[in-house]
Amino acid sequence: MSQLIEIKVPDIGDFKDIPVIEVLVKSGDSVKKEDALITLESDKATMEVPSPQSGVVREIKVKVGDKLSEGSVVLLLEGATAEVPAAKAEATRPAPAASAPKTPAAPAVTSSGPVTKGDIHADVMVLGSGPGGYTAAFRAADLGKQVVLVERYPVLGGVCLNVGCIPSKALLHAARVISEAEEMSHFGIAFGRPTIEIAKLREWKDGVVEKSTRGLAGLAKSRKVQVVQGVGKFTSAHMIEVKTAGGVKKVSFDHAIIAAGSSVARVPGFPYDDPRLMDSTGALRLEDVPKRLLVIGGGIIGLEMATVYDAIGSKVTVVELLDGLIPGADRDLIRPLHKRIEKRYEGIYLKTKVTRLEAQKDGLKATFEGENAPKPQIYDRVLLAVGRRPNGKEIDAQAAGVNVTDRGFIPADKHMRTNVPHIYAIGDIIGEPMLAHKASHEGKLAAEIIAGHKRAFDARTIPSVAYTDPEVAWMGLTETQAKTQGTDIEKAVFPWAASGRARATARDEGMTKLIFDKNTRRLLGAGMVGPNAGELVAETVLALEMGADAEDIGLTIHPHPTLSETVFFAAEIAEGSITDLYMPKR
Repeated sequence: MSQLIEIKVPDIGDFKDIPVIEVLVKSGDSVKKEDALITLESDKATMEVPSPQSGVVREIKVKVGDKLSEGSVVLLLEGATAEVPAAKAEATRPAPAASAPKTPAAPAVTSSGPVTKGDIHADVMVLGSGPGGYTAAFRAADLGKQVVLVERYPVLGGVCLNVGCIPSKALLHAARVISEAEEMSHFGIAFGRPTIEIAKLREWKDGVVEKSTRGLAGLAKSRKVQVVQGVGKFTSAHMIEVKTAGGVKKVSFDHAIIAAGSSVARVPGFPYDDPRLMDSTGALRLEDVPKRLLVIGGGIIGLEMATVYDAIGSKVTVVELLDGLIPGADRDLIRPLHKRIEKRYEGIYLKTKVTRLEAQKDGLKATFEGENAPKPQIYDRVLLAVGRRPNGKEIDAQAAGVNVTDRGFIPADKHMRTNVPHIYAIGDIIGEPMLAHKASHEGKLAAEIIAGHKRAFDARTIPSVAYTDPEVAWMGLTETQAKTQGTDIEKAVFPWAASGRARATARDEGMTKLIFDKNTRRLLGAGMVGPNAGELVAETVLALEMGADAEDIGLTIHPHPTLSETVFFAAEIAEGSITDLYMPKR
């Protein structure tokens, strides 16, 4: 004879209202005595509630997110009539002593019940080997996990290392050298017009990429991370199929980290079969130097590539749909950049769009629409740089039960968990900003959380940098955002025209701006424009994370003469103590 038995949360010590992070069974499942039913996670331990006897699950009484205490009903179990012994909830690993706060504060989160094994099994499967993916894989391996890294391309590194951050910065360095050599003629040092050996420049750029990716392969090997090369798509909550050169391989996993990134966005109706229409990947191949180049999109990617092609000899035109370049930054930061490039480029058209591109024998004919739209023009090449779209719909995440939005994003919480508790997501695929350093941070968090560390995404800001000439960098609250939100701020702006180092390098058009809370005087945001602005912004990120105020920064001795002093001087302006400028008393 059988009966329905209420399975309750047993004695769990002093813990109360512990959230359910995983339900490991469903109605109709047969369970054996001691099989895990649910997983709870407190501040100090992750624990499983086991079944006190064998039986069949008839009704689940809890869901992920519910908070349970001793005596809470978990499910109804149909089992043979018998005295049900009190089960004991077991932590997957004892919590560390309070006297050792630097040790990981929580044990590993265990995966759900029995997992059907594939051709390869992993404690942690990471899909995608960009900065977020390889960071997650390497960190998980360092923490003792058996890791499988699935990558669709033959080399590791994703978009950033292969066709993004690294090759673009190599070419931008070359562009800067060319521009500096050209400008030195104004100071009595003339190098003459440079000879661009495009094949040799391309070879050098490819060498920089190869060295980076080869290093990643070595790091994976030394950590015993198994790399499976092929296109991976989920088939269930614990399985992914990878189409490799040698056939389909099934990879099963206890935990997964989705780091599948994003792809170039496209404008419908353009002639994509014409090689003269490039995306950022095509532009980085550097196949030739077009006489006339049209860049569609005045954001960071478009302007960085415009910087490269302008330096090597192309006549560049930029078209932007909005009313300003790099829309995310404050307008005063963009002004020096705009002023410099409008003298160099063939044209910059704001509030303008390209409505048509026609392939012709002598080039691509662009038709424009907007307030100041030019007449139709023919260009040797066109670069389309209108943003990126997440790859959420390309990996069949729905087959694993993972929520994917209409736009292809995969929502994740501050612990990087998706709606499926043992599947995590990081990087571009979970939302803006689509930046490599954000993905790396999230990848490390996901790996540590899987390994049982008490972690959460709580960064106060994510810095942004445009590696144009001049560079533009910003972090935290922008002045535009402050006005929109009605935040009471005080800003302090130091012009680089008053910087000895900027004047000595003949690049004094820049500025550094700090934004403080008017009441607490704490730093809320910062921005700078000028050479090496991307290097300067890190100090302000740290200051924001540490809760520094204007006095803290203004009393920190900076080396002289440096551009880093501009942060110090801006803080002194806020404090009213600057001597390098005369600031009338307010």
